[in-house]
Amino acid sequence: MATLHPPTSGDVLFKNRSIYKIISEYRKNLGFCPQIPNLDLKLNVEDNLLFSGRYFLIPENEIRERTNNLLKQFNLEKYKDFEVDSLSGGNKQRVLIARSLMHKPKVVILDEPTVGLDPDIRRQLWNVIRTLKSHGVTVILTTHYLDEAEALSDRVCILNQGKIIFIGTSEDLKKNREKSTFEEIFLELTKEESDV
Repeated sequence: MATLHPPTSGDVLFKNRSIYKIISEYRKNLGFCPQIPNLDLKLNVEDNLLFSGRYFLIPENEIRERTNNLLKQFNLEKYKDFEVDSLSGGNKQRVLIARSLMHKPKVVILDEPTVGLDPDIRRQLWNVIRTLKSHGVTVILTTHYLDEAEALSDRVCILNQGKIIFIGTSEDLKKNREKSTFEEIFLELTKEESDV
């Protein structure tokens, strides 16, 4: 879905069309926050955001405004002149997410965005995800934290050994299961799969 690798099979639709037929349009509407930081180490925090805006050909005055707004939204204003390598893991993650939102994408892929973060920063990022959803942005979240999936997801896809074992709404996942949390349901589903 991030278009980093060609699919082995199947298709991804965006606006009812294959993304592979409209790849440039799709990428303009896609924000991607990778699990492993890939910020430009030669640029400071602010310059990483500015560069992202220029990459998407946003007019310069809008780039400056969006950069300032994102720095404020993610509590990064005091770090704007910091070298990326000098940031904590949580602050790097906030810069990555801010960068993925620079061009106001319609779809955002967040790959394990809260791994290794302190609980308070993790909850702040949950609020960012909720805000994105409330503004009509489609958020695709990959996570091993099942409490996170439970708190944030409208639809859930559970994978086990590369195979889909469930896809549907959060309510569907809980229906017909006598477990109270996603974690308990996940453990039950993966045990059923291994018993087959």
